[in-house]
Amino acid sequence: MQRRLRLLVLFAGVLLVGALALASTAVSLSARGGPGTLETYLATKAKRFLVSRSARRLEPPPLRGTTFGEGLGAFSGSCASCHGVRGHNPTGIGRSMYPPTPSLSSPEVQAWSDAELFWIIKNGIRLTGMPAFGDIHSDEEIWNIVRYVRSLEQPVAE
Repeated sequence: MQRRLRLLVLFAGVLLVGALALASTAVSLSARGGPGTLETYLATKAKRFLVSRSARRLEPPPLRGTTFGEGLGAFSGSCASCHGVRGHNPTGIGRSMYPPTPSLSSPEVQAWSDAELFWIIKNGIRLTGMPAFGDIHSDEEIWNIVRYVRSLEQPVAE
């Protein structure tokens, strides 16, 4: 029994070393190339699940007066440097990120719920270039940015 366990551990070790050797030649840390299909699929599924789970209990506050201009102001100061002046056409900085910054009017972004967008803006998403703005903006300002992003469903020329 002891011998069988040792062989199993040895076999698992050999497999692990082989997998690491293969990964070291097949995986690159360069952000210049696009992600592969499998990487994109797995990262998107994980991101959707984790953000949805984290934003589950968030409720947007009731609208008070006009918040569009306030959302645009906060967006212009914090988001436009990557997402573009109006959020439709990412800047050179945004396009060079890995993964590239999305257009905020895209179906993928617009599919997020308001609570999920709020959570993403407030907390950021590791390893994507999306910073956390919760220390820079109040919750009210972040909700205003969410409302501004919702207004971007139809692209306009920048």
